Amino acid sequence: MQPQGRKSAKASVAKIEEFINDRLKEDLKQLEHCLNLFNAEIMEYMQLKNTLQTFDEHMPDGYKTQLNIGSNIFMQARVKEMDKILVNVGKDVYLEMSMQEAINFSDVRIKILTKQADVVRDESIKKRTLIKLALLSIAEQQKLLPDERSN
Repeated sequence: MQPQGRKSAKASVAKIEEFINDRLKEDLKQLEHCLNLFNAEIMEYMQLKNTLQTFDEHMPDGYKTQLNIGSNIFMQARVKEMDKILVNVGKDVYLEMSMQEAINFSDVRIKILTKQADVVRDESIKKRTLIKLALLSIAEQQKLLPDERSN
């Protein structure tokens, strides 16, 4: 028969393990998912900025491209004027901007998204710390339990 203290200690360890698996690890998965979404959006704005800078520096007279006109039928097109472009500012709302305005918009969005990602990253670090502390707590409780082989 097991002493009452051992049963309550094992129950305590089980509760901590359940808390780690059901709560902390799930929270961590959600935070990592959010962080991936922020990183993807940051990359999109960085790509937009790099593309705009390339157009501005290396293609001041426009460029030639192939345009899909439907059913995978392509037509050669030439873009002559690039002084104004349409930028998706969110929720499929497009604003007409100059190249420099679009570059500045990209910079601002990158800064905002980076700060938001930093907040999520900090929260993720807190969750990881809680997991480590809970695991240390389990290890300490198991050290306190008398070895079953000695009985």
